[in-house]
Amino acid sequence: MGARWGRRRGRRGGTGQPRTASALAAAGLMCTVLAAYARWGQLPPLLWASSTPARPVSVLLWWEPFGGRGGAFRQRPPPDCWLSFNISGCRLLTDRSSYGEAQAVLFHHRDLVKGPPDWPPPSDSWGRTAEEQELWVLEDQEEAPRAEAKALAVSSPRPPGQRWVWMNFESPSHSPGLRNLAGNLFNWTLSYRVDSDIFVPYGYLYPRSHPRDQPPALVPSLGRKRGLVAWVVSHWDERQARVRYYHQLSQHVPVDVFGKGGPGQQLPASGLLHTVARYKFYLAFENSQHLDYITEKLWRNSLLAGTVPVVLGPNRANYERFIPRGAFIHVDDFPNAASLATYLLFLDRNPAVYRRYFHWRRRYAVHITSFWDEPWCRACQAVQTAGDRPKSVHNLARWFAFT
Repeated sequence: MGARWGRRRGRRGGTGQPRTASALAAAGLMCTVLAAYARWGQLPPLLWASSTPARPVSVLLWWEPFGGRGGAFRQRPPPDCWLSFNISGCRLLTDRSSYGEAQAVLFHHRDLVKGPPDWPPPSDSWGRTAEEQELWVLEDQEEAPRAEAKALAVSSPRPPGQRWVWMNFESPSHSPGLRNLAGNLFNWTLSYRVDSDIFVPYGYLYPRSHPRDQPPALVPSLGRKRGLVAWVVSHWDERQARVRYYHQLSQHVPVDVFGKGGPGQQLPASGLLHTVARYKFYLAFENSQHLDYITEKLWRNSLLAGTVPVVLGPNRANYERFIPRGAFIHVDDFPNAASLATYLLFLDRNPAVYRRYFHWRRRYAVHITSFWDEPWCRACQAVQTAGDRPKSVHNLARWFAFT
């Protein structure tokens, strides 16, 4: 495990530092070498299908992420894992009275650290009536500090064999309260990190079933692309590297910004994907730079929309674990924003070279992770395939924030 991944200004990326138009063209051609697909072998296999018969597993979602604090859920049933993800044997629970029956309990980090303590009851409360459980929760909230300390200090607050799964899809920079979580509290981690116990990326590429039977519009029509560079950003912060880089880049090439805050304009009624599809390039800039933190900004906003992503996030080698090197442009490939702008303008004038960035679409299609149904079903699948091996996460903060 190494140090935190971040951008290193002024250093060479995977294609060098092009300084002239001819060198820029050569760099673009080098980026299309499809032999780089072999680098994907560095990723662990994704458990999208299991060869063993699925055993029945119950997974309780303690809160609905971003809005279910205190056990309240929107009025919709849990997903059908078989219909949606071809995973059988899953019983997905939202009723906390079923806590003792669950083989796994999912805790969403942001909801975990916000508000008063909201942990499952201690072991001596199993089997209480609903009225007794409610009274216990009220008493717990009245003595929140003491109750929280008690909950975090207990080494085995769960039924025998039950797994507590820490789930988080935010970067370490936007995951407060990590240090307040006691060691050995969770059995598993579920996140976008490749080294998570349950690895669920924001998206991935998968082989097309019939490579010779290509769908229409495999390469996006250049005639529909009326703009050069687009960026959709919802949270504008002048301190972020992505905003600083935008200011530098926009001095040399026009960038149309959509979203709240900053210079952004409102998205047209046609929606994000339709809007971005009209541009040749999309700034897939992450809000922070960390290992494996590659979000829907790449998968949905850019690759699915049919534009070429210009990425700012972890380094190029990290991106190449997920997508071929010829599918994207990394800001670290260039000594400065002016050089990047020169290369984008070169591609704009040379459609044959630009089209090479879509060669990956001949063999692969884009899968976008469905939140929060898919992580829920993947947790069930992980329990089915894991057996009874004991495990606990000794230092969650050290693993997630400092590796």
